[in-house]
Amino acid sequence: MATTTPLLIVPILCLTASILWVRGLEEAPEETESDAEILDEELQQGCSRAPQARDRLKQLENNLARQERYNFTGSMIETYVFKLTTEHFRGLNLSSKTDMEPRGRRFRHAMNFPVELVEGIRARQVQQELVCIYIHSPCIFQDAHNSSVLNDDILGAFLLSGHVAGLSRPVEIKFWHDMELDASNATCVFWQPGDGTNSTGSWSREGCETMYGEGIIICYCNHLTYFAVLLIPAGALSPAQLASLTHISTVGCSLSAVAILCTLLLGCFFRRWLKDNTTRIHMHLLAALLLLNCTFLLSTPLAAGSEGLCQATAALLHAGLLCALAWMAAEAFHLLLLLVKVYNIYIQHYLLKLCLFAWGLPMLAVAAVFVFKRDTYGYHNISSSEGYRNMTMCWLTSQPAHYATLCCAGLILLFNTLVLGRVLIILWKIQRQKEQARKDWVTVLVLTCLLGTTWGLAFFSFGVLLVPQLYLFTILNSLQGLFICIWYITLHRQSKLGSINNTSR
Repeated sequence: MATTTPLLIVPILCLTASILWVRGLEEAPEETESDAEILDEELQQGCSRAPQARDRLKQLENNLARQERYNFTGSMIETYVFKLTTEHFRGLNLSSKTDMEPRGRRFRHAMNFPVELVEGIRARQVQQELVCIYIHSPCIFQDAHNSSVLNDDILGAFLLSGHVAGLSRPVEIKFWHDMELDASNATCVFWQPGDGTNSTGSWSREGCETMYGEGIIICYCNHLTYFAVLLIPAGALSPAQLASLTHISTVGCSLSAVAILCTLLLGCFFRRWLKDNTTRIHMHLLAALLLLNCTFLLSTPLAAGSEGLCQATAALLHAGLLCALAWMAAEAFHLLLLLVKVYNIYIQHYLLKLCLFAWGLPMLAVAAVFVFKRDTYGYHNISSSEGYRNMTMCWLTSQPAHYATLCCAGLILLFNTLVLGRVLIILWKIQRQKEQARKDWVTVLVLTCLLGTTWGLAFFSFGVLLVPQLYLFTILNSLQGLFICIWYITLHRQSKLGSINNTSR
């Protein structure tokens, strides 16, 4: 008899647990179950139903907060409600397992709640409901930068007592994976809801620490909300590097814009400065660089404004870049004519034809794109290694348009580099004195600015060259207008002093 009694207890306990489980399901309100099922179906339909899914999730959170116990497991969402007695709570460890095909490996995530979770309400000795929601979808929590999270897994938890923050011992959240992740490409984040009605929210790392292991990422966060592991794009800059490059480009473009504007005004005031086509081509190049610098300076501040204004700014920035590159090509063509041709060259309406090429074609192309495919321009995100500290500017949003611009720039820079190489060969062959050779190298540096060959650094943005290339590219090209203005004014002053000396003789 003593040996049979324990055997009888096991089926009795299982039967009791089954009755309680069925009773719990019967007591669960139909409204909560309906919200969970509908939300699961909406998430299965993809991100086209994201606004409806966000509203449904808020409604589900409110309904779950009123339940003592309710669990739901769907294909895209899992919900759990746990009743806690504050004076008897000793921590809680939850784990979930999901089979992922086709590799057949198991991806798991877990949450470990410390005893300190109820430290703020222990004095009241009341019961609390801990609501946990696991979401396996990238749609609901999507920020303005379309950031990606690890395996599309978001783990959420909150207490009925209200906002939980500043825990002396953090909540531990574990994410398992089969990728090579470290501090350069992944970080633990939590979701911050948007302030306004049109703002969905953003990912933030404040209050969370990240630990990396083989096949696992552990997040330690001192508050409760929705958590995930944010995947950082490859080659992304650190926030400090992004901030320093932004500062350098802002200062450089500002100096160039002021110098160009002063030079253009002086050129209009002193008409004798525009005595030949070479000088006029220089002035047109400076005007194109002025347009490029000004629209670049406005592209980041105006990204916080309306979409239409940002699209117009992006179109002007694109036009400024294409016009500047086209006038650099015109400089190279004009230089080639001066060097290669022995006799004087006369081309009817020469400057007008260059203007049609360097101003007309880029403006016409950008206007056509803006009219017929306006979404090519808009908000462009520059990612940092800490994904929540990105920078947004008004620029191209279409990959085909981006690649077409790169191809156009590559062809122009190839032509200009060949012309510059031809100039170097001519200078090398001519036997001159040391002082004259020094002047020739100054001429080469000036031609490098005029022909824009430093823009070719953009094609070396990979691997270990990425960061040095970005700094060189930013410094040299943001100050291009300033360098040209200094050279032009110095040259004009030297020619003026030479004419005075000849007159005195």
